Amino acid sequence: MLLHTENIIRRAGFVLMTVVAALALSTVARAQLNIDIVTGTIKPLPIAVPDFLAQSPQAQKVAVDIATVIANDLERSGLFAPIDKRAFLSQPAALAVRPNFVNWKPLNAQALIVGEVKLAADGQLTTDFRLWDVFAEQPMTGLSLSTSPSNWRRVAHIVADAIYERMTGERGYFDTRIVYISETGPAERRIKRLSIMDQDGANHRFLSNGDALVLTPRFSPTQQEITYLAYFNDQPRVYLFNIDTGEQEVLGDFPGMTFAPRFSPDGNKVIMSLAENGNSDIHSMDLRTRQVKRLTTHPAIDTSPSYSPDGRQVVFESDRGGSQQLYVMNADGGNQHRISFKSGGRYGTPVWSPRGDLIAFTKIQSGLFHIGVMKPDGSGERLLAKGFLVESPTWAPNGRVLMFYKQNRSDAQGRGRNSRLYSIDLTGHNEREIITPVEASDPAWSPASSR
Repeated sequence: MLLHTENIIRRAGFVLMTVVAALALSTVARAQLNIDIVTGTIKPLPIAVPDFLAQSPQAQKVAVDIATVIANDLERSGLFAPIDKRAFLSQPAALAVRPNFVNWKPLNAQALIVGEVKLAADGQLTTDFRLWDVFAEQPMTGLSLSTSPSNWRRVAHIVADAIYERMTGERGYFDTRIVYISETGPAERRIKRLSIMDQDGANHRFLSNGDALVLTPRFSPTQQEITYLAYFNDQPRVYLFNIDTGEQEVLGDFPGMTFAPRFSPDGNKVIMSLAENGNSDIHSMDLRTRQVKRLTTHPAIDTSPSYSPDGRQVVFESDRGGSQQLYVMNADGGNQHRISFKSGGRYGTPVWSPRGDLIAFTKIQSGLFHIGVMKPDGSGERLLAKGFLVESPTWAPNGRVLMFYKQNRSDAQGRGRNSRLYSIDLTGHNEREIITPVEASDPAWSPASSR
């Protein structure tokens, strides 16, 4: 028997109930099936994801679709290996019926997902699921969600997040979105449009019409706002764009803008690089007062700033030491110091992890571009991906996965083309292309639960 907790969360049209096992209230030990995602190369965990049960013929297709998206989310993480449905010895009888684990153990299924979908008379879609530890024969977690049928894909992502969190101890990242720059046309007349999609490439839409050149979008911690750089009358202008309402606000005209701004963790400031009298320095702007404060005053080029998740520090790139390297300073501009010291490389586009434990960067070394990470003190550098051109890393909100864009060499002159988005986890062993309708660059990952 399974019990619902009294905690009901209502957001974005959802009614969500966490489900716990009554067994957990007894002295019987809980199932201990977990995935360690911290150490080394990880062997994906076999997991069974049967089609969800449908309470009516009208719910049949969405029941199958939800299970498919869940399986795809888990498989793309590199931590799970959904078992081929053709190998199943049986199907779950009903959500309320305890699974017959004898039919799942021969498949080496470590975990089993059982779900049910029904359409209510008022048109609401209700989805329930349970996650079972097959060999311990114990329930692990579950959810009940009610929402509009049009939200079925998000339901699948929320369920996948719950499974990921229960199995890894880390917050999931499937219920998130990516904003990026879509690119079409020849190199000399490139059309760049602001675009948005789910993290798996679904629900794609364009946010701008391509009339103006747009660059480097960034999500706000408030989740529904984007800041980006566009050229208006051939001058850089920074905009705030509300995804939910479509409203756009001019943040300011910045003739010396050299890199698009990023938000502070509290969403009250943006930090950017501005060039004045031929010198590029880091500035911050208070979004409430529009006051701009200069943080660096060095004759070198200081650019690409990114706040730490607690807002106390900023990482940026500078050539003040003779080559392009990474530096960290206090949020008020104090205590500026270099953190990248490995020989033979130039570093750029740093971005602080949401966990605060790592800084991602682009590195140019031996004629190749790399995506890498290091600790905030510069130690523990690891290179995760490389290519002719790989650039602009952005973090998933759980700090375990990075997305970036990659170009391939197109000719002997070293020009690149075919710009595509890729993701990779911190092990460096799970690189995946994110399919987009056209070429893509400059991705930015939303915070968790962005809708």
